[in-house]
Amino acid sequence: MARYSGRHRISRRTKIATAGLGLALAIGGIAVVTTAGDPGQARADLADKSFFVDITTVQPNVDLPDPQEDASTGTFTVDCGRNENEHFNPDNFIAQPGVRNGAQHLHDYVGNLTTDADSNNQSLQAGGTTCKNGDKSAYFWPVIRIEDAEDAAENEQQEQQNNQNQQNNQNQNQNQGQQDNQQNQNDQQDNNADQQQNNQQQQQNRNNNRNGDNQNAGQDRDGNQRNNLVQQGSLRQAQERDNQQGDRRDGDRNNRNQNNDGDQQGQNANQQNNNDNQNQQNNQGDNNNDNNQGNNEQGNNEEEQPELEAPNDQNELAGNDGEIQRPADVDLTFRGSPVGDVVAMPKFLRILYGDAKVSTNGTKNARDSWTCAGFEDRVLINKYPICPNGAPVKRIHDFPSCWDGENIDSENHRDHIVYPQENGQCQDGFVAVPQLRITLTYNIPQEVQEQGRYKVDSFPEEEHNPFSDHDDFANVMSNQIMNRLVACINEGRTCNE
Repeated sequence: MARYSGRHRISRRTKIATAGLGLALAIGGIAVVTTAGDPGQARADLADKSFFVDITTVQPNVDLPDPQEDASTGTFTVDCGRNENEHFNPDNFIAQPGVRNGAQHLHDYVGNLTTDADSNNQSLQAGGTTCKNGDKSAYFWPVIRIEDAEDAAENEQQEQQNNQNQQNNQNQNQNQGQQDNQQNQNDQQDNNADQQQNNQQQQQNRNNNRNGDNQNAGQDRDGNQRNNLVQQGSLRQAQERDNQQGDRRDGDRNNRNQNNDGDQQGQNANQQNNNDNQNQQNNQGDNNNDNNQGNNEQGNNEEEQPELEAPNDQNELAGNDGEIQRPADVDLTFRGSPVGDVVAMPKFLRILYGDAKVSTNGTKNARDSWTCAGFEDRVLINKYPICPNGAPVKRIHDFPSCWDGENIDSENHRDHIVYPQENGQCQDGFVAVPQLRITLTYNIPQEVQEQGRYKVDSFPEEEHNPFSDHDDFANVMSNQIMNRLVACINEGRTCNE
């Protein structure tokens, strides 16, 4: 079995680039967060260990509708090989026509020999094929790779180091935050002390004013006493009292001036505190504006899409490297409907299976695709299976088979052909066409399964999520082949071409 041994050129190149970037950022004192798909991101190329499950622990979940009396029970299998001609590319002319390397992951092709980003009806019709019966249809899916054990260990060590660095950064940020909080508390305590001092000064001023008023009241009593003394003929005693009263008035004026000065000082201190608080709020607002601006700049940077690069000479892409596994078997079988006959597919009909961007689009169109040899009729899961006794890993892709009777494609590439309802019937306005089932079998060594070292190629942001598994088909069969196919299925025969 031919295999393609990739020595992780992109992976190692990525780590070197990341190290240089980290050094430059450390010198500049800048912190950044990289996103999935960034060529400079230092993360392990392995699929996450949580994506793997021992299939023997999964309960049976395959539940097919019971065939009705009028079911079309035949099958028609096309032999198009296992991509022995090494037809690979990261294109998808159905979902991304004209965009070279648009898939950002590598596709395995059988059938039409010309399939690439620029394919159209005319080019497909003119192309050759790997199918023995002359079927020029395009069949393609993402490759599976195995990560080398040495590089897997290196990647795991690198990932642990990245996690440790991230933890250190979080601790450092937490410590800095605590220091900032302590400084703010100290500043608040200083402000409270200043406010308390101002309050005490104001209270002292009020006490002084009350003392001055009491002294004035005393002066009035002294005046009355003087008049009495005058009336009694004690003029000299009255004069002496006048002199004492004049001294008190001078003291009064001094006290009032002192009180006024104290009030003014208290007001000035209060104004200074208010100015300090306002400056502190303004500084905080400036800091918030700076943070918002930085966040906006970071958001703009994250929106910038990396340039789509072509595979290297080992058919590796950033985030998608390792040893490509050619399937041990590729089975392309068209099946009937459990409730009645099927009609012919129109030529150039496009059909998608699964969703390559399940993390972005949600699970509506994603499908459970994975199982093991011996479990096909019992278990299908959206995880990588760990099979008992080293049994082969299988991917089973059942395509939609209810056609709207008019269109060969639609804006979202799905509305024109959908899945039957749970009872096997097509919804109103749709008719049953032959359902394509693609079964891919891989001889993945037992230790590789247990160590979680195999993975499906994916968009970078999916990080080899097995739930992102998908498949594409474009019908370019001749009318003669399609007619044979429909007759075989409706007549309940088993046909192989």
